[in-house]
Amino acid sequence: MEVMAPKTMFEKIWESHVVSDEPGKPSLLYVDLHLVHEITSAQAFDGLRMNDRTVRRTDKTVVVADHNVPTKDRDKPLVDEIAKTQLDALAKNTSEFGLKYFDMFSEKQGIVHVIGPEQGWTRPGMIIVCGDSHTSTHGAVGSMAFGIGTSEVEHVLATQCIWQAKPKTMEIRVDGTLAAGVTPKDVALGIIGKIGTSGGIGHAIEYTGSVFRDMSMEGRMTVCNLSIEAGARSGMVAPDEKTYEYLKGREQCPTGMDWDNAVEEWKKLPSDEGAKFDTILKIDASEIVPFVTWGTNPAQVIPITGRVPKPEDYPNSQDQFAVEKSLKYMGLQGGERIQDIMIDTIFVGSCTNSRIEDIRAAAAVVKGKQKSPSVRALIVPGSWLVKQQAEKEGLDKVFLDAGMEWREAGCSMCLAMNPDRLDPGERSASTSNRNFEGRQGPGGRTHLVSPAMAAAAAITGHFVDIREWDYVDA
Repeated sequence: MEVMAPKTMFEKIWESHVVSDEPGKPSLLYVDLHLVHEITSAQAFDGLRMNDRTVRRTDKTVVVADHNVPTKDRDKPLVDEIAKTQLDALAKNTSEFGLKYFDMFSEKQGIVHVIGPEQGWTRPGMIIVCGDSHTSTHGAVGSMAFGIGTSEVEHVLATQCIWQAKPKTMEIRVDGTLAAGVTPKDVALGIIGKIGTSGGIGHAIEYTGSVFRDMSMEGRMTVCNLSIEAGARSGMVAPDEKTYEYLKGREQCPTGMDWDNAVEEWKKLPSDEGAKFDTILKIDASEIVPFVTWGTNPAQVIPITGRVPKPEDYPNSQDQFAVEKSLKYMGLQGGERIQDIMIDTIFVGSCTNSRIEDIRAAAAVVKGKQKSPSVRALIVPGSWLVKQQAEKEGLDKVFLDAGMEWREAGCSMCLAMNPDRLDPGERSASTSNRNFEGRQGPGGRTHLVSPAMAAAAAITGHFVDIREWDYVDA
């Protein structure tokens, strides 16, 4: 009797979805769920139309408006002509091809990577794709999820399959217990700071160890979301009892005997004992602290207690040039304390940090306090369901009483594709995922932080160490 070699979770999911496989060539994989939004789909639908093709599996395709939608004054006409054109095209395309579409007025609308898990579209063992790099978020439930380009969107719409070169596997193990005030966002930023924005290139990452086992599902989504900023193809966490508890009863999840059978299959997914990874990184939880990015990529990150680096702190000329360039764009002087950096805007939201756990964390910091008069503060829930839950808990009132803005669901200030953006030279503390030049608006300066750190900066007008924050008792 042949003994099967131990397999990683990634290998199990990949192998169970192979439709065609030839040595030395990409594999053809079956796709369980295709998520679509307005930014990367218009040309794909045009391609279907030009070639007289239909959508192969309308039941496995879910469409939502998120990037372009305004987060206030939705009852008024759209003033951004590009946004209007893209949203109108999405409505037309979904109607013509018979797809489920959650427009900006739907109670199921939200950021695509938020509504997928919360409605139960996202489940363990799936291959999930979307024309959006942060599709890796869905790996938090034990799926293989990755972003695709517009031509690939068309291919999946037409065939429900996709050609993919098999990536290598990477295990990132974090063991120990996170200190108070240290969040999943800090874990992710700490990992990126250690391996760089190219450290995960060509790999699918599986996050293991006690820190991820102890993490909430929302926290796991934050970490998997940021896998892309480490250069990885995808990120995933093995499903466990916490996963099943999170998914049970969600609208699109199976029920009754079908649920029980699904869970039994999901329990087979975790990596086998002795499974081999191509790359392994081990981190002690004690190394992770509240982090802040200072530069123009997520790897340019330092502890909240640190100082902005100087070019001469780096040994080679290439790094020195990169630091000098980042400092110039960010309007910073090497050597200044992170906690002395003044903030103009804070943004709590995005597919990284806009779930109910994130909103609660920010509200706990804000409660009983007033924002700095010099700070604009946007709190943007990731979906209508998150917004409704927050309002049920009275969190909206906490923010409004503090002088902050409570918005409708959408991508908002994560990227400059809607009215929520930075002015040139304006500096933000943002819970989003990218701090590239112009990401939040031309000339805008972005510092990535956790929801608690962003909220605290709104109150003080500058960065503070959240571990020293004076919380108001409930």
